[in-house]
Amino acid sequence: MFSRYVNLLTFLSVPVSYLHFVYKYFQEKGKEFFSNKVFLLYLLPVVNIIIEYFLGIDKLSVEVISTINLFSFFVGVIVVFIIILYGLNKYKFSAQAYFLKMMMLTNFVAIIPFVGFYVFPSLILGDYIFPSVFVAPFLLLIPFSLVYQFMANKIYNIEFILGRLRYYGLLAIIPTVIVVSIVTFTQYPTGGYNTIRLAIYIYLVMLGVFYLKEILDFRLRMKRFSEKFNYQDSIFKFTQMIRTFTSLNQVLLELKQAILDVLTVSQAHVLKVKNDGTISLLEGETEDYPWIPYEKEVSKVIAEIGKIIEVDRGFLIKIGERGGTSYVMLCLSMLNTPRLTRDEISWLETLAFYTSVSLENVLKIGELMEHLENVKKEGPNPAWLNKLMFAIEEKQRSDLARDLHDSVLQDMISLKHQSEMFLADFEKDKVCTSQIQQRLINMNEQMSNVIQTTRETCQELRPQLLYDLGLVKALSKLVAQHQESSSIRIRLNTERFSKVLDLDTQLNLYRIVQELLNNAVKHSKAHEILIMLVCIKEKVVLHYEDDGVGFDQDKLYQNKTGMGLSGIRERVRALDGNLEIKTAEGKGFRVIIEMEL
Repeated sequence: MFSRYVNLLTFLSVPVSYLHFVYKYFQEKGKEFFSNKVFLLYLLPVVNIIIEYFLGIDKLSVEVISTINLFSFFVGVIVVFIIILYGLNKYKFSAQAYFLKMMMLTNFVAIIPFVGFYVFPSLILGDYIFPSVFVAPFLLLIPFSLVYQFMANKIYNIEFILGRLRYYGLLAIIPTVIVVSIVTFTQYPTGGYNTIRLAIYIYLVMLGVFYLKEILDFRLRMKRFSEKFNYQDSIFKFTQMIRTFTSLNQVLLELKQAILDVLTVSQAHVLKVKNDGTISLLEGETEDYPWIPYEKEVSKVIAEIGKIIEVDRGFLIKIGERGGTSYVMLCLSMLNTPRLTRDEISWLETLAFYTSVSLENVLKIGELMEHLENVKKEGPNPAWLNKLMFAIEEKQRSDLARDLHDSVLQDMISLKHQSEMFLADFEKDKVCTSQIQQRLINMNEQMSNVIQTTRETCQELRPQLLYDLGLVKALSKLVAQHQESSSIRIRLNTERFSKVLDLDTQLNLYRIVQELLNNAVKHSKAHEILIMLVCIKEKVVLHYEDDGVGFDQDKLYQNKTGMGLSGIRERVRALDGNLEIKTAEGKGFRVIIEMEL
């Protein structure tokens, strides 16, 4: 009965443990595949065992118990399919798309025979089409597919995994031999296969213990009971601690404590050595002149970061430099210490380089804080910011003046000139009624053009439709205007766009499309343009494509192209999005912009 419960527990846990593996894989990739509430499915096998234990065959028939177990497995399989389909749709543009497609294919091929020919008919019809012994082996395709992806390095590095397995496998042999020998000599019933079984059980247990130790060491690396000779975890702990420090003293004192915790030294002192050779202790040190017996060695060690000189009771190491001051760590022991090992030297050099980088960062942070204080003293708007704002304002005024001068003003001057000529001819009675009518019609048409030009200029300055009706309506209007004024066929697809964006984001997307269309009219010589604005889960994608002349990809952001692509790039950067441009001479122009919400 115990074996049956173990079998039931492991079999019904297959779907949810499979999901758990996928969840942890995506978690390591920095993505949340689905909610961890799915792990409540682990309760299914427990519920089945409880039902079978308390009710059992006495109260429920074998058929009823089998139906309950199969139904639980069927529920787990359905949840697996739904979640993987959801993830495939969510991450179909990511680097994990291949992994999800392989999972979907192998799951379908592996599970459909078992579910379609055994589980489903048994639940619905009360009988199976093929017995489980024929269709259950298809389930082996799932681990085989994972093994294949391991071997192809599609999901994890197989060399690292096999290396750890070989290492722990060899370590587990010795305790297995010892335990089996002890048990054999204590009159354990051996003979036949008993000894072999016992050796296998103990070997697997020891293998699991070593893996468990590695997991615990990783999880508790910030809370180890002893730091002695624990080089790797101490570096991790040191880097985690110093990343929040903002003062030089904090970094150096943390390094001092790390060395005292790991190495067999009893004293550690931070020395400040100036360019003129003057030596002093870091603030907070209490001992007087501990460096005096080692002054010659101190002058030699300051040549480079990480240099180590061993002395009679310890060693000296340069750990950083700031301005004209070098920082040296003097580490001493109560007794004569043995020479540093290769691992200790490598560990100390690594710590020294980390400390040096951290000191540089602290220096930069201090300079930045000082600069911010000066900016704060200058008032709410620093002089450089006011100057920049005025320059931007003047550029906008200049652009507006140029647009009005080149379009509206020239048309108005032409109309005034025509009116003056018309009045002069009218006073001399040189015009007839039909000529008057025709001139008035021409003047009316020109005034209509002036009004239209003025409206378009105002629309470019402030797209009112965007503020009133949103991005989709504004883009439709923009496309319609360009189609009226050019022979280019423009297709706009916004059917799958339903996200509510903030006004700044909408305005930036509108300006990007506006700039792309202006470029197409002026430079591309295109016949067709496709613009798609779609929403894929938590991502907005803007796709632009034309069949124009294109240009050299290497000259993408050069000013001489006159296409304003640098402005588009800056707008995409402001949206925290990704910009991809594909073009070549004679092969059109394509832009793909993606942004997370």
